[in-house]
Amino acid sequence: MSVNAASRPDLRRPDGLPVRVLVVDDEPTLAELVTLALRYEGWDVRSALDGATAVRTAREFKPDAVVLDVMLPDFDGLEVLRRLRAESDALPVLFLTAKDSVEDRIAGLTAGGDDYVTKPFSVEEVVLRLRALMRRTGVTETGSDATLVVGDLTLDEDTREVHRGGQEITLTATEFELLRFLMRNPRRVLSKTQILDRVWNYDFGGQANIVELYISYLRKKVDAGREPMIHTMRGAGYVLKPAG
Repeated sequence: MSVNAASRPDLRRPDGLPVRVLVVDDEPTLAELVTLALRYEGWDVRSALDGATAVRTAREFKPDAVVLDVMLPDFDGLEVLRRLRAESDALPVLFLTAKDSVEDRIAGLTAGGDDYVTKPFSVEEVVLRLRALMRRTGVTETGSDATLVVGDLTLDEDTREVHRGGQEITLTATEFELLRFLMRNPRRVLSKTQILDRVWNYDFGGQANIVELYISYLRKKVDAGREPMIHTMRGAGYVLKPAG
């Protein structure tokens, strides 16, 4: 196991307790390997070998993130995700799968997954990607990030709260990360490739509609019933700027 936890900052929950992660995979050896690696990070980890157990464990354990295999013996990981998100719509999920085509990656992400690792994978990659998801959802090493302000839109990186015109906006982990990237670059046109690299760490070669999909999600929450702040620049990308 090549995970070097000692060289990385400790991630904790906002209440100071260890991060909770649920690992779901029908291969016992693989589930145990990932579980041990995450426990080496100092995290509180539980595992499940099928979908039904995963859903039941999540309800009891209330994880901060889920490592989820797509192929399970009872129902697939996409159905597990649907059930988990019905109870916690911002729960970050890292998919594991033997499928490595672009179409399969898109299917997992458009279903609501926040990241994707294909088998065979290194445990180190799983840990690093999961740490990135944890930082997105407010489990951070420090509490020093600033509040971002663009027009009447504010984003607090400490509390994960977003408001426009004083009205609170609830975002999923990926929506939050996308909006943060846009707000850190106000009035700057960001290409689809830049957004994919920053938010998803993937290069889909222009074959994915994942950026367009999440931009539409953001517009429904940020711009709905208001003067638009998120604009499409045809052939160039997207830009966020103050309304008016």
